[in-house]
Amino acid sequence: METRKICPICNAIVKGRSDKQFCSAKCRSINQYEQRQKNETFYFKVDRHLNINRKLLKKYNRSGYTTIRKSVLMEEGFDPTFFTHYWKNQKGDVYLFVYEYGFLKKRHNGKDKYILVIWQDYMDASHK
Repeated sequence: METRKICPICNAIVKGRSDKQFCSAKCRSINQYEQRQKNETFYFKVDRHLNINRKLLKKYNRSGYTTIRKSVLMEEGFDPTFFTHYWKNQKGDVYLFVYEYGFLKKRHNGKDKYILVIWQDYMDASHK
């Protein structure tokens, strides 16, 4: 007994080769477009968060090294789960970076704070 394949886009019967997935080139194209949209949606979400984080780190770190309450950044939309890379210092502290602006979470006097830094040449792995 032959099993009929159904097109996942329009539910029409798929005729032709056994490995054919779509009933037409149009349905195949629609599927590719939808997949691209899903991937781009994720990309734009990540890119948006990185841009927000970078803007806030730049805004609050004009001197190159500063400490700020975590709540100040969070209230403006900062999301510490979005970063581009990290750097670990000799003490073992791990600074997370959004491009050239970095942050390290610290607890001081019972309050959560971030130490904000700017990427320096000595942090580059090639300078070890």
